[in-house]
Amino acid sequence: MVTSKTIALGIVKGVGIIVLTALALYFLYQIQAVLIYLVVAFILTLIGNPILDFFKRKLKFNHIAATIATLTIFMLLIFGLLSMFIPLITAQGENLSLLNTTEIEKSTLELINKIAAYLDSHGIDSSRLFKEANISSKINFSFIPELFNSIILTISSFGIGLASVLFITFFFLKDRLSFIISAKHLMPDAQEDKILNSLHQINHLLSRYFIGLLLQLFIVFILYMIVLLIFGVENAILIAFLCAVLNIVPYIGPLIASVVAAILTMLGNLGGDFQTQILPVTIYVMIGFWIVQLIDNNVSSPLIFSKSVSSHPLEIFLVVLITGFLFGIVGMIIAIPFYTILKVFGKEFFPENKIIKLLTKNL
Repeated sequence: MVTSKTIALGIVKGVGIIVLTALALYFLYQIQAVLIYLVVAFILTLIGNPILDFFKRKLKFNHIAATIATLTIFMLLIFGLLSMFIPLITAQGENLSLLNTTEIEKSTLELINKIAAYLDSHGIDSSRLFKEANISSKINFSFIPELFNSIILTISSFGIGLASVLFITFFFLKDRLSFIISAKHLMPDAQEDKILNSLHQINHLLSRYFIGLLLQLFIVFILYMIVLLIFGVENAILIAFLCAVLNIVPYIGPLIASVVAAILTMLGNLGGDFQTQILPVTIYVMIGFWIVQLIDNNVSSPLIFSKSVSSHPLEIFLVVLITGFLFGIVGMIIAIPFYTILKVFGKEFFPENKIIKLLTKNL
């Protein structure tokens, strides 16, 4: 029999759960920087594990020395990249007119007028397309400089969290066996072997994935920069860097990068004639970017997204597409690592399931 006391206790319990959940979410929101440090440190640990094992097995380092050597390599690479690229990127970002809303609006309107003149010269009435539509009043020009400024500020302030990330990474690498031993005490005895096997496989697959991803981004950055330098595009390093970062988003990122490169190329060549200079250079840059993406899609991406996580390219495409529809850009970025983790646990705990057996036959 349901009494008023039972109902009251249920209500209190429900309210308590809601309040505790809200407090937990608020707490996580307040320490989001720490969570980001932990995620970055975890990724660096996955990348560093093969390096640490190389020092231990091939060079006969003890565990502490191998950990210090691995972290030293990370520090040299990070500081080398920072000293090499950040001053150039920051300097070009400060000179780039897109960082000023007024300038970008002025440049865009000038570009629209040049396009309109080009269309008129070919017998196409541009007034209905541009002037009557009043495009300038419908475009929010502020989002572009805000985007560029946020990226450059993030790069500039990267050093604030770098020490924390490296400190956490050191202990993740140094005490990984201790973490495993501690975790074993929390695991059910009946499932301990399966969980440990899954974690070992996940570590192996994700280590290969993140190493391959870094290599892919570096290759794409170099190729983009070469294309832009060949055609004399201003701020080539900055544009190549931003477009390479967009490649983190599978499939959609390279398409956005092409559009960004085309727009910035046109805005950077406003001093020239549209028909003989701006349009040809933009077309050449677009073709160059498409060639880079063709190389990436047929060489780099299959190697990273398929072989590194032992999944079929179509399988990866569908997973990225579904997570993109469900969770947006963030879902597309984390889709492959998360899907890999699910596959590993599925194979370990449900090996006889026909669907899981089909999806994990290459694991």
